[in-house]
Amino acid sequence: MRHLLLGSLFLALTAQPLAAQEVAVAPDVQAGSLPPLGAVWLAANPYRHQPAAAEAVAIGRDAYNQACARCHGVDASTNAAPAPDLRKLDRGCRRIADPALKARCQADNDAYFARTVRQGKVILGVTHMPPWQGVLSQELAWAIQVFIESRAAGR
Repeated sequence: MRHLLLGSLFLALTAQPLAAQEVAVAPDVQAGSLPPLGAVWLAANPYRHQPAAAEAVAIGRDAYNQACARCHGVDASTNAAPAPDLRKLDRGCRRIADPALKARCQADNDAYFARTVRQGKVILGVTHMPPWQGVLSQELAWAIQVFIESRAAGR
């Protein structure tokens, strides 16, 4: 029985998720209407509270549907996709009323989002999401996050 349990655990940990076979492919989306951000990644999403937010949501939606929807679901509108429901990423921050605490929470979410997008997600040696560093521009990555947050706000 012990060997059966250990064998099952080994198979579960070494199984390749659907996203493991995914390759990061740059979306065909023009981000030229967004303010340029440069080569050095910013610590916080600059599009969240700017006049460019509405444009960022539209650009982010197009980029998301080309780059992320295969695993996370079209328009970030389902929790039935094989990868996590990204609408839940800032769930904790949305409930915070204190502006300073909410800003700190969003900064943590931004750091997590940027790190995960750039480096991908590898757990116990299994790739769950490919790295997007060098594939997605900073502008498109932050626009995707603003789009995801716009989807989450309606829930």
